[in-house]
This record gives sequence, C-alpha cells and structure tokens, in this order.
Amino acid sequence: MAEGKKYETPKLDELEKGAWPSFVKEIKAAAQKSPMAAALLGQLEQSYNEKIGHWKHGGIVGVVGYGGGVIGRYSDLGDKYPEVAHFHTIRINHPAGWFYTTEALRGLCDIWEEHGSGLTNMHGSTGDIIFLGTTTDQLEKVFSKLTALGFDLGGSGSDVRTPSCCNGMARCEWACYDTMKVCYNLTMAFQDEIHRPAFPYKFKMKMAGCPNDCVAAIARADLSIIGTWKDEIQQDDELIKKFADEGLDIQRQIVSRCPTRCMDWDGKKLTINNENCVKCMFCINSMPRALAPGKERGAMVLLGAKAPIVQGAQLSSVLIPFIDLEDEESWNDLKQLLENIWEVWCEEGKNRERVGEFALRVGFGNFLEAIGLEPTPEMVAYPRDNPYVFYQTAKKE
Repeated sequence: MAEGKKYETPKLDELEKGAWPSFVKEIKAAAQKSPMAAALLGQLEQSYNEKIGHWKHGGIVGVVGYGGGVIGRYSDLGDKYPEVAHFHTIRINHPAGWFYTTEALRGLCDIWEEHGSGLTNMHGSTGDIIFLGTTTDQLEKVFSKLTALGFDLGGSGSDVRTPSCCNGMARCEWACYDTMKVCYNLTMAFQDEIHRPAFPYKFKMKMAGCPNDCVAAIARADLSIIGTWKDEIQQDDELIKKFADEGLDIQRQIVSRCPTRCMDWDGKKLTINNENCVKCMFCINSMPRALAPGKERGAMVLLGAKAPIVQGAQLSSVLIPFIDLEDEESWNDLKQLLENIWEVWCEEGKNRERVGEFALRVGFGNFLEAIGLEPTPEMVAYPRDNPYVFYQTAKKE
C-alpha cells in the first residue's frame, strides 16, 4: 500500500505530547502505509481548526443478507480528501473473553491493511473488534475474508448488540458462573436478532462473573448477568489473622468501610452477618484467599442500564435475584424471558426508546406482568432500597 499525502498537523502534534498514549501517534504510524490514514489526519486537523466535524450520514451500507455490522461514514470534504470520502466502520464479533491466537490477530490485520485504513480499535465499548475506515466497494471482500478466518460481523443499529463478557472462570478465581459459555450460547442462540435489526432501539447483553462487574454491565447493558452466591462468604480465619499480623488494620480498612456494617472484628476473629451482606466484594478484594464468594454460586439478572443519549443515564434494576446457569431448565427459562421482553418492547416501545426507559415509562410492575415474571421482594433498583413492586397485607377476617 502506497504512502499517503503528508499534511501539516500542528494541532494534532500537540496531542502526541505528554505521558499518555496518543491516538494521533497511531494514525501517523498507519499513514506510513495507508493513504486513508494520511487523509484522516488532514481532515481531523481541519476539524480542529474550524471546530466543525466533517462526517455526515449519506445512506445505509452493509453486506448482503445482514442489516447490521457496518456503520456508514462519509466525509463532506470528499473532494479535498478523496481517500476518506467513504470511511465506513465494521464491527466484528469478538471471541468470548477476548482470547486470541497470534495467528488470528495477524489474519485480521492482514485483511484490514489490504482492504481498509489499517486502523483498528481493540475493542469498542460494546466489545466488538472495530475496523475503522473502508470504502463501500471493499465491504463484501472484507466480509468474505472474515468468514473464511472464522469471524462474523457484530451487531449495530436497533438489534441485539454483540454480547460480551469478562473472561470469568478462564482467569478469575471469583467467577461464580462460566461467563464465556453463557456469552457464546447467547450469541449463537440469537444470531437473527444480532444481524437483522427489528427492535425499537439497541439491546446490549453483558456478562460479569462476579459483583466486581469488570465489564461494567450494570451501568451499560440492557440485560446484565452478574455472578453472585446464595450462601455465606467463605473465610479462612488463619489467613485473616495472617493479614492482620502483616499489618492490615482490619477494623479501619475493612470493617469500617463495609457499606452495610455487616462485619465485626474483635482483634482476633472476623464475624460476618451474611444476611446483611450486599456482596459488594470489597472485603473479598481486600483479603484474597482469606475470603471468597460462597459455594452456592450462580447469577443475578438485571435489566435496564443505559448511557445518557436520548434521555439521562440509568442503572440496571434486579429482574431475577438468582439463577443457576448450569441448570438446563433455568437456561431455557432465561432465553424464554428474553423473547418475552423483546415481544412486549417491540409491540409497545417507542422509536429509540431503550427497554429500561420503556419499563420505567409503563411502570416495572406492569412490565413484569406483561413479560410473565412473578414479582419478588429482591427486585430493587438499588441495594437496601424499596422494591419497585409493592405488596399489600391481606386483611384478617
């Protein structure tokens, strides 16, 4: 690939200074081989000077048979920067847990250097592999080579976005269920919903193996599956004492920082009132091996998170307090619940209304009834808060 035209970029040059990695440095490196990356620098410098973004929507693009996976991007300065007149983004379904072989990574890079700008984002906020910048005539060629390499396009538009997860039991001792297995199974079960947009708006699914929630599901996903446990925190008193002997102030640094004050330290033994524990993971993170999640492990399912786009930000609310995802019946129940949610949302939801906004608008009680889910006292928006389903005590005769 030929080297692109060089542009003077004094404002972008400033962004290469400082201790942090610079996206400008990476674009300049790509520009050594890619005319598209070089033209991108020129247009970006002009945008900084004029304080105007020069990307526009010029139509819908994609590959045959798919409604999602490609985000069309066009420049309104195509005459001046013809190499980026088309600069489409391709979303690629990443492997669960983001595990790659070097052979797979080299294959991806080879495809993109031949058919695109060479610029990638590993990974987008949803989790996808992101290929930044190609032309309409290259889309089918890229798609063909991706499928030959074993990859598929991810979701975009008003569909199920590419499910993503932490690497769970593959790397983490706190994982309460197999996140990668669940992520893979959901991806395979809902291929049509991922590739053919038919919803009022996007629907994101994220899986976190424990309440640490390393994929930030509770703040970003329409459906969060977060690992938890039902029994008592496992504790090793000898190791707890060792932490204390080695200088950890358990009273000040652990007990006094517990959000529900469910712990007590008498100087020799740590006592936990597990019934009052909200599983924030603080004590477990602070004393690894001495404390660990309980043995009766599974997941909780939450619904409704979103970023502040059309309306304000929203965190997830509890939908299912505990589910055993190793149980075939529970797994089938989860998939059926998803289909019930989509059916009601698609029928009654407004255009560009996320499912959490829809549930809030109609009321969670009404929403639960519509999707066929029995209310339980654990259905709360925030820990230790009032439930969104209210009960009336039956009057005695």
